[in-house]
Formats: sequence, structure tokens, C-alpha cells
Amino acid sequence: MGKRRCVPPLEPKLAAGCCGVKKPKLSGSGTHSHGNQATTVPGSSSGPLQNHQHADGSNGRENISDLTLGPANSPITRMNPTSGALSPLSRSNGTANSTKNLVVTAEMCCYCFDVLYCHLYGFPQPRLPRFTNDPYPLFVTWKTGRDKRLRGCIGTFSAMNLHSGLREYTLTSALKDSRFPPLTREELPKLFCSVSLLTNFEDASDYLDWEVGIHGIRIEFINEKGVKRTATYLPEVAKEQDWDQIQTIDSLLRKGGFKAPITNDFRKTIKLTRYRSEKVTISYAEYMASRQHCFQNGTLHAPPLYNHYS
Repeated sequence: MGKRRCVPPLEPKLAAGCCGVKKPKLSGSGTHSHGNQATTVPGSSSGPLQNHQHADGSNGRENISDLTLGPANSPITRMNPTSGALSPLSRSNGTANSTKNLVVTAEMCCYCFDVLYCHLYGFPQPRLPRFTNDPYPLFVTWKTGRDKRLRGCIGTFSAMNLHSGLREYTLTSALKDSRFPPLTREELPKLFCSVSLLTNFEDASDYLDWEVGIHGIRIEFINEKGVKRTATYLPEVAKEQDWDQIQTIDSLLRKGGFKAPITNDFRKTIKLTRYRSEKVTISYAEYMASRQHCFQNGTLHAPPLYNHYS
């Protein structure tokens, strides 16, 4: 292992969308192609989200893909009898240290549901929540159905205050993921929401200086046209897909738009940043249970009461 150093959150306001609609088959040979969305590198300033279009030096936000955690690895949640809110059970999930106090909570997912619910039904947005407003890089992921099919996932590598960041990326991931049509009211009962907070960014000494199931990875590379590209996978991706390090790197290269044969010499040119994440997932049913006291006359189609957060 080489020398590691912590690095701050990356470029300003990097918008990142996640991939992984289908589980790719990897041969490990480095010559496969998965048809995933290309990723882009940010320019010097922020701009409107333009999916899969920017090259290095453009005036826009980075659009990166990642695969998201499957149902077998979703964090367990429980009701807090004193507050009526959901809270995550302490358990090792491969992405955070279960012995420490986690920052991420199920209430963050409930807030995302509040924001989406109010938007879809035309209600005023909820007041700011009580959970911490500290800045973190973050992802919001939506899945649907019993098989938890990906329905939208976009986040940022820039540290954003959680109240505004979760509100923004709730709607961005639900409505502006270019791979899917916008979410609708009718889909709400089948939805699952995940919030991932990214931490502990470190420069890796080489492309193998990370652990499957422990680290998320972000790679930078120069493609066959001489353009800098990036791609990322959250920590749970490689483990869920049953990939080794080489397969994960090669999948990221393909997802980043690299079309040439992948050689070991080329892998050595990759700049890799590793990170960890805290993640929690809840279903719409769990959200409704936590908000039951906020709905009027037993109907599901009333807005959450905003004094829940006051």
C-alpha cells in the first residue's frame, strides 16, 4: 500500500447520476462493453445539469454513474416509539463502522419523501428538518417494486448542507435522471428511498489501493481521444455485483466511455480516489407509518404537517 492522504470534497457542485439498471456480466478481460452512460468532468464553474455531455473544461456539473445497493443489503430500520420517526439499527453494512454513531438517519429519507410528496401534489415544501445541517457529499436513490429496480439516482461529490442538499437532489434524482421518465404520484406507494453520505476521501497510491465492500471509488482517466473522464461507484456496488477489483475498474472505465482495449499499463495511468459512505433506506410504507400522525382524517392524500419539523 502506498501513502494515503485525506483529500477535501472534490470540485464545486458536482452533480452525479447513477447507473446500474441491469447487472453487467464481466469477463475480466478488459475488452467488454456494457453500454452504460458516459460520464463527464466538470469545468471551472457550476451550471445547469447537462447529462453525459461535458468534456474537460466545459461549463457544467459533473455527471457520474454508480450502481446502488440491492435489497439484501438495505439497512434495517425501526420505529422510535417516543418520536414516531424511523431510526437505523446499528449493524455492519460494509459501508460504515457500526461501532460509531452514524450521521445518516432514516429521518433524512422521510424528509426526501416529504419533499417529493409535496412537489407531486402541489403542496408548499416542508419546513427545514431537525436533523443536522452539516455539509456532506450526498446521493439520493429511488427504487421501485419488490425487486427494487433503480428508478433514479443523482448526487454530488461537493459537500452540501444537508437540508438544502437533500431537498435539491430529492427532486433532481426523482425528476431529472435522464435514463428514466419523471416519477409520478401513482408510483409513490412502491418507492424506496436511500440517502448516502460520503466521507473519508483519500488519494489512492494506485488503482488497486482500495477494498471491495469497504470503499467507494472515483477514477479519472484520459480516454482514447485525449479527453479527461471520470466515473464512480458507491462502496456497495462491487460487493453486490460480485466483482473483484479489476472487474470493477474495467466496468468503471467502460461506464466512463472508454472504448479502447483495457490493458494493465492503461490501468496504471488511472488516478483513483477512494471514499466511504453511510447509507440508510426506507420504503414508502415505512415513511407513511412514521408520518401517520401528520395526515388528516386517515387519508393518504393530505400534505405532511409542517409543524412536524418546527
